[in-house]
Amino acid sequence: MDTLHAIAIAILQGATELFPVSSLGHAVVLPAILHWNIDQRSHEFLPFLVMLHLGTATALLAFFWRDWWMLLTGVLGIGGPHQVGESRRVFLLIVVATLPAVVIGFLLEKFFRTLFGAPVVAASFLVLNGLLLLVGERIRSRGQRDLSTLRPIDALVIGFWQCMALIPGMSRSGATIVGGLTRGINHEGSAHFSFLIATPIILGATVLEVPKLLHESVPHGVLAISVIAAVVAGVTAFLSTAFLMRYFRNHDRLALNPFAYYCIVFGLGALACLYLF
Repeated sequence: MDTLHAIAIAILQGATELFPVSSLGHAVVLPAILHWNIDQRSHEFLPFLVMLHLGTATALLAFFWRDWWMLLTGVLGIGGPHQVGESRRVFLLIVVATLPAVVIGFLLEKFFRTLFGAPVVAASFLVLNGLLLLVGERIRSRGQRDLSTLRPIDALVIGFWQCMALIPGMSRSGATIVGGLTRGINHEGSAHFSFLIATPIILGATVLEVPKLLHESVPHGVLAISVIAAVVAGVTAFLSTAFLMRYFRNHDRLALNPFAYYCIVFGLGALACLYLF
């Protein structure tokens, strides 16, 4: 993998990890339809993948640093009674929302890994992801609750929605935002919670790959490219998060529709390319 391909994939990761269009789906489909000579299962791709995830997680921590600082100090009992109580409540919600993906991902890891290298499957699920976003906007609860009203049962439901992202082509942020909408949380609150629970998921996935990485002999050139890609992915993810939070703050009606149409068109186009070329 050359530097240009690495930077292109890093930009793709940084943007699509947060946009509701499935980073994993794009990572599987695009190299196949563009005929990039990249073996995503090779030992050399592992450090690259780990660094991309690290860059994205760092960007999320940087953007929401106030949230995480408040959570950290509150959980440790630092601050006033209201701050401590609210921080521990939000921390509990994040844990509850994260558990379903951890458990289901662990139990079905081998099955989901078999789908990772199947571009046709990923493209098909990109189309389904678009349909999910369209349906999600139409079945959303008509309530206009903000994030402060989120309850443990809401977080658990959103956590199960997040499990859909284990399938290449299904967006983690898209599924969790739809999950929030069905619980009556507005777009901004749903997106905010989606990005908060993304951080432990991405960091957890990175940590799980580190033991494998320690047993691999990583060429110096690969590590250098991986570091560059991590920085690019992190900057892209930070800008994407800033854009999306502003977008969802200003659009609380059919806000997911543009992303839905994109997924459907891109998925169908990818299927056509895969079958015709």
